[in-house]
Amino acid sequence: MAMTKQEKARFDTRLSKEQKQFFERAAILGGYRNLTDFVILTVQNRAKEIIEERLQIIASKRDSEVFFDAITNPTKPNKDLLAAAKEYKSLFSG
Repeated sequence: MAMTKQEKARFDTRLSKEQKQFFERAAILGGYRNLTDFVILTVQNRAKEIIEERLQIIASKRDSEVFFDAITNPTKPNKDLLAAAKEYKSLFSG
């Protein structure tokens, strides 16, 4: 099986000495191999959370629009539903 080479990109940032030391300490305490692994994995996980939350909000909004549209603009019952309602009434009305 041939392996494909993944294209790489750089991400450079500047931070204070204190921030770097703080992040390095967190990386060590978190069991990461190095600061780069800590930053990449932490940012990747948070990015995934943000995207999933946003997609869920979008889906929830779309679902609520469909629901309220169905309530405010109901379709006419088809013959099967009318027959089921008639049968229900005959079975359960006094």
